[in-house]
Amino acid sequence: MSTVKQNVSSGSEGDPKSVLIDDRKRKRMLSNRESARRSRARKQQHLEDLTKQVSQLQKDNNEITQRINAITQLYLQISSQNNILRAQEMELEDRLNSLKSVIRECQSFCPEALDAKPWSLPFQSVPIIAAAADMFSY
Repeated sequence: MSTVKQNVSSGSEGDPKSVLIDDRKRKRMLSNRESARRSRARKQQHLEDLTKQVSQLQKDNNEITQRINAITQLYLQISSQNNILRAQEMELEDRLNSLKSVIRECQSFCPEALDAKPWSLPFQSVPIIAAAADMFSY
């Protein structure tokens, strides 16, 4: 079996109709190549834009993470201080209640003395006289 090559064409080489069709095919092919080149360029530009956006979003994410960490640290410090202040408040409330209890006890023994002048002692102050060193000799 021998293979025979046959040259099949849509028309004769000199036919103006076939030249017009070949010219259209060539123009279409060039147009398609140019369109594909533009499409690849757009695709490449889009990829570069997305890469820049990813980079910016990662930077923003890192900044937000740092701010969250700083705020969390500040929250923990303030929470600790708040707990200390609450403990101090409870201690002061206990002390106040104790002092109020002492005042109630004092008022039960001598109610007029504390009502008249609560800032002064209920008994007159007597000056202490300095004694000689031999006063207490045994």
